[in-house]
Amino acid sequence: MSNFIELLKVLASCNEEINNVVLKNALENLKLIAPFIQKDIINACAVETPNAIIRDLGDDLFFILVDECQDVSVKEQMGVAIRYVNKFGDTSASSLKKAIESLFSTHGLSASSLRGQRYNGASNMRGEFNGFKSLILRKNSSVYYIHCFAHQLQLTLVAIAKKHSSISFFFF
Repeated sequence: MSNFIELLKVLASCNEEINNVVLKNALENLKLIAPFIQKDIINACAVETPNAIIRDLGDDLFFILVDECQDVSVKEQMGVAIRYVNKFGDTSASSLKKAIESLFSTHGLSASSLRGQRYNGASNMRGEFNGFKSLILRKNSSVYYIHCFAHQLQLTLVAIAKKHSSISFFFF
């Protein structure tokens, strides 16, 4: 984008008439509102975002969460989340809280509008005093916590796989 603007400036400096049109009008009109440009940008994001995640993941272990539902037009939608420990490996309650606050800030969301939270049973998530749940509740007491029971099977399988290598090999 900046190369394009630089090219326009060079062309405009060669001719006063071009200068009046390009530097005074074109930059104000450069809003990328044409549907084909928007689709191109969205497609680029759709390709590059998973690629960046997969590069970061490398050969490490990961977990997927797949959910499907129908939208208002009764069209099936599917969401896929990949969970893994990134290279930093810091999943303390305070680091998770900072990450969520940064996410909210980036997207203009307010913690005061949050009304629900749902996590697995890990102590850094649900801890009564220093868990992520408690850190969020200190900022907003209107946020209800619901234990995510879907994680209980995962936690059970992990515990069993740690004690029985034959079970572990079944999953890996």
